[in-house]
Amino acid sequence: MIIPYKNYKNIIFDLGGVILNIDYSLTVDEFIELGITDFNKLFTQAKQNHFFDLVDKGSISSDDFRTEMKKHLKSSVEDYKIDEAWNAMLLDLPNERLDLLSQIKTTHRIFLLSNTNKIHIDAFHLYLEKDFGIPDLSAYFEKMYFSYKVGMRKPDAEIFKLVLHENNLQPHETLFIDDSVQHIEGAKKLGIETYWLDTTKESITDIFV
Repeated sequence: MIIPYKNYKNIIFDLGGVILNIDYSLTVDEFIELGITDFNKLFTQAKQNHFFDLVDKGSISSDDFRTEMKKHLKSSVEDYKIDEAWNAMLLDLPNERLDLLSQIKTTHRIFLLSNTNKIHIDAFHLYLEKDFGIPDLSAYFEKMYFSYKVGMRKPDAEIFKLVLHENNLQPHETLFIDDSVQHIEGAKKLGIETYWLDTTKESITDIFV
């Protein structure tokens, strides 16, 4: 499907699944390999244990996260192994998506809004430095919002309100693109225009012409 993005003044992009390819099952598999056999019950794309909500909001530190994971393990595991398992879901960022962002920012105000945590962002920034020679994605967006930094997360209304109010955006003039249905529903409640990106059928570059 082609979206009529020219009808909007502002576009808010999700990161994981929209800009960055991710695969949640890889992290589930890695933690199962480490010995947390019920990890897939604790964490999925659609629903996650309250503990992970706190991680996303920055209410729990990276060390607290590792300590909690170790409680579910039968044997001792080093911190870096936990980080590797947690980051296993992070895949690649195709060049054409950065090209797309560069193009869209010439005609629209564009923003990044991501539920994420410090362990993931640190790993992502290392990847960007290594593969693209850039420290982060700030050159592509007017402003970036990471849940762990602002203490809020999607689909809660407060984080959408923050982006709208700080940047004087009108909901009906703003398009929000995300690959998680529950986040799309959260934005809709505030009158934000939305597009659910079904990553099993399309990528972000497929829907802009």
